[in-house]
Amino acid sequence: MAYIPHPERRPVLVAGASSGIGAATAEYLAARKYPIALAARRVDRLQELADKITAAGGEAVAVPLDVTDPASVVDCVAKSEAALGPLEIVVAGAGDLAVGLSYETSPEEFTDQINIHLNGAYRIFRAAIPGMIDRTRGDFVFIGSDVAIRPRPWSSAYVAAKAGIDGLVATIQLELEGTGVRAGVVRPGQTLTGMGMNLDPATTENMLNDWIRHGLARHGNFLSPEHIAQAVSAMVEMPRGAHMRSVEVEAEGAIPRAKREQQSADSKGTDS
Repeated sequence: MAYIPHPERRPVLVAGASSGIGAATAEYLAARKYPIALAARRVDRLQELADKITAAGGEAVAVPLDVTDPASVVDCVAKSEAALGPLEIVVAGAGDLAVGLSYETSPEEFTDQINIHLNGAYRIFRAAIPGMIDRTRGDFVFIGSDVAIRPRPWSSAYVAAKAGIDGLVATIQLELEGTGVRAGVVRPGQTLTGMGMNLDPATTENMLNDWIRHGLARHGNFLSPEHIAQAVSAMVEMPRGAHMRSVEVEAEGAIPRAKREQQSADSKGTDS
């Protein structure tokens, strides 16, 4: 056999697990019996989630992580492995969102977004990947964004960072081929998380109007973080010998009210 099957125990590190997609991914994988290291800056929130997971019969530990600090990243990986064993899966999804027109964004604000979303993800990769290569197995999942394919105005730094993730993953996949280690990217569409919820109303209105003007807001439906968690799970649970390289997840447009009402009426008629 060319590939040894996944081991029964597969410890997972989820970076950015204090809220949103990261928290949902951690909870979803924990329910599927994966031991989880929850990593982020807000350790109090991590501990609440760890307690929830363990109360439900799962295994979880809270580990502090600041992806902008190289020493913190190395320490996080070391503590996660000390608590759970060698990491079989890493999900890099830490980040926040700062918006603004490109010509009004300061160089410092632009750099901060790149440092968090792109450099931060690379730091985690660089700290965790040598052990995976030595063991000839492992899954590293980057949380990207559909803005890498369809850029949106008011988020130039975020778009640049996520486009950088796509380029990074494409290069990593070439370099890891033959090592037994798989890397992939999950690109969420618009997802209802805490990111961007602190924007002032005027900025939000101007941004959305620009999205509409450029045809980038087809409907008002949002994904839930659990949708992205399911995509991550599908990627890492792919049997050895196959490689799910990228997954794009988009919110489905709503069925028109008239059509829903007609279907409901037809269903009632059939039941009678």
